[in-house]
Amino acid sequence: MDSPGYIVLSRLIAAQRATAVTANNMANADTPGYRAHRPLFGAVLERQLWADAPRGGRDLAFAQDRATWRDATPAPLTRTGNPLDLALSDQEAFLAVETPRGERYTRAGRFTLDGQGRVVDAEGNQVLAAGGQPLRLEPNTSRIDIRGDGAVLTENGPAGQLRIVRFADLQRLTAEGDRNFAAPEDMPPEPVAAPGVVQGAVEGSNVRPVLEMTRLTDDMRHFQFVAQMAEREGERLGSAVERILRRR
Repeated sequence: MDSPGYIVLSRLIAAQRATAVTANNMANADTPGYRAHRPLFGAVLERQLWADAPRGGRDLAFAQDRATWRDATPAPLTRTGNPLDLALSDQEAFLAVETPRGERYTRAGRFTLDGQGRVVDAEGNQVLAAGGQPLRLEPNTSRIDIRGDGAVLTENGPAGQLRIVRFADLQRLTAEGDRNFAAPEDMPPEPVAAPGVVQGAVEGSNVRPVLEMTRLTDDMRHFQFVAQMAEREGERLGSAVERILRRR
């Protein structure tokens, strides 16, 4: 494959990646706490010093998939009335949960009580208190009041404090599934004093379906266009090989 073929291939891979990211956003339009993902592409320049080309004609630009970043646009809140449904007004704050892979962080605050009085998420992961231990409530608790600072109270008195944290760079968090995030070891979580907990509400997804559908249509058109370019490039190379063989 010559240089034009590699350039077309790099654009085809980038177009495929963009389509996949947008399609994943569409699939999570109704996922609580989901933040839309955006691909970040760049151009890699390669100078062909050996090429017999005019000045400026030796530089080749390849498309490179550099990263995926998360859109931090605030998502709408839905009032549910469930005392264990929690949303965070602080857009950089996360609730901590204990998973089989260790402590993870989420904004999907739809929680319930398990049979042992532990507050858990939809996957059974335990919600953590400020000290790092699972948050537990007394059996047959009838009234749960969660304050804006994360303090948890019941009819029996104080029951604990939610572990709510933030990070120096949100883009360095690694998504695990559609709701949880993992932090690198060199970026420890920092406690949030005023997270603005909203009880009885759930943060939705910040995906805007109409906008994402338009973006997905554009991505697919671009992918088809680049695929046609790749097909024509293949035909060009095939014709060149045939001409060379006929001369022998």
